[in-house]
Formats: sequence, C-alpha cells, structure tokens
Amino acid sequence: MLSQFDSYLPWLLPPLLGAIIGYVTNYIAIRMLFRPLRPWRICGLRVPLTPGIIPSQRHKLARKMGEMVGDHLLTSDDIADTLDKEGFRKKLLSAVEEKLDQFICRDLSAPISLLPSQFHDRLADILETVRWKLLRALTRQLESEQGRQQLTRFCQEYLDVLLSYRLKDLMDHPSQTIQGFAGKKIEHWLDKEQLEGWLDRFIDQRLQQLIDNQQCLNDLLPGELVDGVLELVEQELPAIIEQLSAMLDDPEVREQLQDKIRDAIANLIDSIDGLSALIGALFDMEKIYAKLPGFMDKAAVELKEWLASESVRQQISSKLRDQLNEWLNQPLSRLLEKVPYERVVRIRGQVSHRVCDWLTGDTVRHQLLNAVEKGVETIEGRPLSDWIDPLLPEQGREKVAGLISTAIVDQLSRESVQHSVEGFLKNRMTYFIYQRPLGQLSRYLPSDGREELAVGLFDQLVVLLKKEIPPLVETLNICQIVEDKVNSLDILKVEGLLMGIMKEQFKYINLFGALLGMLIGLLNLVLLQM
Repeated sequence: MLSQFDSYLPWLLPPLLGAIIGYVTNYIAIRMLFRPLRPWRICGLRVPLTPGIIPSQRHKLARKMGEMVGDHLLTSDDIADTLDKEGFRKKLLSAVEEKLDQFICRDLSAPISLLPSQFHDRLADILETVRWKLLRALTRQLESEQGRQQLTRFCQEYLDVLLSYRLKDLMDHPSQTIQGFAGKKIEHWLDKEQLEGWLDRFIDQRLQQLIDNQQCLNDLLPGELVDGVLELVEQELPAIIEQLSAMLDDPEVREQLQDKIRDAIANLIDSIDGLSALIGALFDMEKIYAKLPGFMDKAAVELKEWLASESVRQQISSKLRDQLNEWLNQPLSRLLEKVPYERVVRIRGQVSHRVCDWLTGDTVRHQLLNAVEKGVETIEGRPLSDWIDPLLPEQGREKVAGLISTAIVDQLSRESVQHSVEGFLKNRMTYFIYQRPLGQLSRYLPSDGREELAVGLFDQLVVLLKKEIPPLVETLNICQIVEDKVNSLDILKVEGLLMGIMKEQFKYINLFGALLGMLIGLLNLVLLQM
C-alpha cells in the first residue's frame, strides 16, 4: 500500500506544491497591499516593497478616488439628470407635501417666532425703516400733483358710488329710522325753556347788530313789502278818515274833547301872569264853557266836510307816505332812542314768548313730523343723487371731491396727524409681527389650494436645485473633499473598508492562484516525461 503511494507521490507532489505556492503567493501579494504599514530597514537600508502599496501610495490613491468621484461619479450633469427622473421627483414631491402639511398644521405663534432670535434686532431695524419710508412715500405722493389728482379721482369715484345708493340700500327701514331720529331732534329743539332762551339771545344779538351797523328798516325789509305796506295804507286811508269822522259824533269822544278844551283854556289863562284875574272878571267862563257843545258840533261838521274833500285826502296820503318813508329811512338806533329801554325789553320778551309758544305748539310739531315723513317717503326709493345734485352748483361733484381731497391732504400734512399715522403704523406692525398668533395655516387654505401650493413649491425647488447645484458642486470641489477625507482616514480603517468590500474576491484570487500553481506543476510533469 505504502509502496503504491510512493509510486504516485512523484505525480502528486508537483501539482500539490504548485497549488500551495500559488495560494500562498497570492495571499502574500494581497497582504502586501496593506502591509507593512511602515518601511522596514535593515542596516539602514529600506527593504523593497515596504511599506505596502496602499500605505505608500495612499495620497495618490486619495487623489485618484477624488477625481473619480468628482469628475465621473458625482457630476452636476448626473445630479441634473437625477432631478428629472420620475422616481426621484415623486419622492421629492412627497417630501415637500409632508413637510408642508407638518408646517401648516402646527399651531404657530406670532411671526417673529419663526425668525431666529439673533435676527430679531435686525428685523426691528428693518420695520422701523419700512415704517419711516412708507410714511415718507405716502406724504410725498399726496403732496405731489399726481397724487392730488389720483386722490381727487378716487374721492369722486367713491362719491359717485355713494350717490348711486338709495336710502333703503344704506339702512334697514329708513322711513322709521329717520322719523324716529327726527322726532327726537324736534323734541330736543322745541324744548320750551331752551328754545325761549335761544330766541332771547338771537333777538338780542340781531338787534344789537342792527343798531351797531346803523341800519334802517328800509334796509331790512324787502322793497316789495315796503311798497305793499304804503299801498295798503293809501287803500285804507278813506276808511280811516271815515272812522275818524264817526268818532267826532261819539258822545264820549266829544265829552273828552270838551274836557281837553276846558283844560287848555284854563292852562292858557293861568299862564298869563297878572292878567288871569282880569280875564276872570271880564269874562264869564261858565258861559263860555256852556257854548262849547255848540262850537263842537259846528267844528265837527266843518271838519267832516274838510276831511271828505279829495284834495285833503291826497294831502294826508302824501304826508303820511312821506312820514312813513322818513321813518323807514331812519337808523334803527335813532328810532329806539325815543323808546324807553324797559319797553324795548318788554317788547322783545313778548315777541320771544309768542314765537316760542307758536313753535312749541302741537300744530308746528305735527307739521314738522308730517313734512319729514313725506320727505322720507319721497326720497327713500330714489338714488341720493336725485335730491343732492340739485343742491350742488355746476360741476358740484368735482368740486366736492376736490374739497375732500384737499382737506385730506391738509390734515395729513399736519405734524400731529403724521405722528398719529406713524403711531398707528407702529402699533399695527407690532401687533401683526410680535403679538398676533398665526394659528394653523391650514384653516386658511382649502384642500385644492394646499395641493397647488405643494406643487408650486416643488416646481420652484426643482428649478432652484437645477440652477444652483452645478455652481454649488463646482464650489464645493468634491474631488478635494474626497481626497481630504481619504487622507484623513486611518490606514487600518481603509484596509477594513476595502477588505469588507473585496474579501470574497480576494478569497477567489487565492484559490485561483492555487489552481494555477497546480496546473503549472502538472505541466512540469508532462514536460519532464517528454
């Protein structure tokens, strides 16, 4: 048995040794890629192939790996192509939708909370600048001619819209509302005590104004009224004369006239110093007084005939007209000089009291309320322009709009108003930026709006990536990043990484070396036998 094995040994040993040599050679060659880590020296001379290939050429390897990744594996074109792939776009859109849903469903506090704290002071400065520039721009715009024209057009357009409305478009039940308001105002205005005081003050002020201005009644009264009064006096003059003539036949009037004549004669005699006694002795005064009735009858007849003549009537009418004209042309102050002050006060009080009684009466109140009711019924169904335009002058709307715009500009130009506007802007900005919570933004977005927003953000993100990634890749210098990273790794870690990837391949290389050595051993046997 042993002799038989010995006979086969020359044939088995060369292939077996070749296989062992091939396997060990490949194993050592692979190990020499990483080992030794440092150069070996013998008597100061460096042993060849030390350190290993990878430790000795790691910097070159790192540079080549960087070039391979940066120039061939991770280029801007490859990234752009990846952005256009359907699978990536779906994943990116899904990520955008997820992040958007998370954001809009959060209970957000004030907008300032979304900004990092280190930017709060900068934001405050920006808001201050924006507020100042906004106020300045508003002031400049309003003060410019173009701004005034725009404001005037805006006011006119708004005025046109407003005047196109009807009362019932602006309020519910306008008739009842206006009548109720007018009734309260009328009751307030017609308060007797308050109204009488106002009339007293008005009459005093008006009377004092007339006196100070030296105006006459002819200046105060309309000319037609003065002419009408004079014509009325002329028309009534015959009746007045007839009444005067009739008074002369009245026994009571005659008795009063006789008493006046007796008193006049007695006063005349008494006024003659030293002769009153002589006259009393020469004349019997009782007889004279007894003849007075007959004298009165005769004088009354002659007076009636005289008054009945046309010439006398014309003279009286002319004198009366002249006297009235003279009286009307006299300043009111001169006329009142002849009237006692107490009487003027009494007349004023009587006029005020009578006017007040008339105004506060039920008749006037009912008339005013009826007038308001009829007026409201007339205008409530018509546009406001139908009863406001007739009250305006020609091109009234344009003038009103111009006045409104001018008033607005004048008010906004005042320093106090500008401070108020600036304070208002500051308060509003502070409230909306620092105080008002945003809440959940999803409450303000409909479902379709949310989808449109997600798609819009996705499209903008893709455009941004396509635009910014190529220069970003160049700026990052991926080749250098990979090279620096590889150089910074420990050589054992690099060995572990490569071995983790190529361990299986290295095993087959070793086996292939063993197979190749065995084939070489067999080939040697064949050659030796030949």
